[in-house]
Amino acid sequence: MLKAILFDVDGTLAETERDGHRIAFNQAFTEAGLDWSWSVEVYGALLAITGGKERIRHFIDTYNPAYPSQADEAAFIASLHKAKTAHYLRLLANGAIPLRPGVRRLLDEARAQGLRLAIVTTTTPENVTGLLEATLGAESIDWFEVIAAGDIVPNKKPAGDIYVYTLAQLQLPAEACLAIEDSDNGVISALEAGIPVLVTENAYTRDDNFNGALAVLSDLGEPGREIHTHFGQVPANGFVDCAYLRALVRSN
Repeated sequence: MLKAILFDVDGTLAETERDGHRIAFNQAFTEAGLDWSWSVEVYGALLAITGGKERIRHFIDTYNPAYPSQADEAAFIASLHKAKTAHYLRLLANGAIPLRPGVRRLLDEARAQGLRLAIVTTTTPENVTGLLEATLGAESIDWFEVIAAGDIVPNKKPAGDIYVYTLAQLQLPAEACLAIEDSDNGVISALEAGIPVLVTENAYTRDDNFNGALAVLSDLGEPGREIHTHFGQVPANGFVDCAYLRALVRSN
């Protein structure tokens, strides 16, 4: 029986990557006097690396950009990432990053039906609370029993560590939960912890394989707004509701 829904954040709750994090990274680079600029295409390639600091490190190692010599490169990367988070939170506060279709509706329904909620993400806790406050109100932070984010575990997705941590905090078995993810890395992470997965793809991830996911949809959908089912069970009502999530878990 389904008892809890575990939500990824970036690309799942909101289209944060292309029009949020990417822009904030570029603003942080400019502020630091760097001539780095991550295009939509470059950022799409960098998304294979989970974690913002890790993404900067990979960019330096792979693209070899020019930048001043640093006595402490780890601290330099951390400072860039901290500045990026500040710019990202300003974008959120200005209403630049709305929720994806169906997210608010499904959260409201899940709460009304007594399903437990958790956040499972590699983004920072500040980014999570910033998104929730900007789109759902400050009270929404308390809707989630667990907010597992950032560096709370040593190994980020696609490792299953953060999902294992979340299960321990909820004190639930994997089969009583369903993860909603948007990427291969997220699917691999959830499955490593034994948790079934529903995928809502986005522009950056639609070419991922999503091997092992129970279903792959365009988004959660809204009444009167058609969604596309790329794989798996088609939602009977044309959108994802709690009855559909329960049916997915029963079919696993």
